Amino acid sequence: MKSSWGSDIEKERRRRIQVSVAAYAYEVLSESIMPDADFDKLCLEIQPQINTGNKVLDKFFREEFDPSTGQWVHIHPEKEKLQLIYDRHYNGT
Repeated sequence: MKSSWGSDIEKERRRRIQVSVAAYAYEVLSESIMPDADFDKLCLEIQPQINTGNKVLDKFFREEFDPSTGQWVHIHPEKEKLQLIYDRHYNGT
């Protein structure tokens, strides 16, 4: 079921956050927080051409994001924020 929540920009921000945290957990922390098939599907839903208002991340997703891998997370410009989100939602801190 598709959610009617949010504008296209808000939905894209949410997808980018979700895929980034999942890639961070898997690639950096060696922990899987979602099934591979769900990660792959979510990656294919990313629309790098959408400007979300964050110039740095918009540029990163246009130039570095690759839906076929999570390796791009190693050069993500906000890895410290990904760790904070991970801790808040998956690590109980």
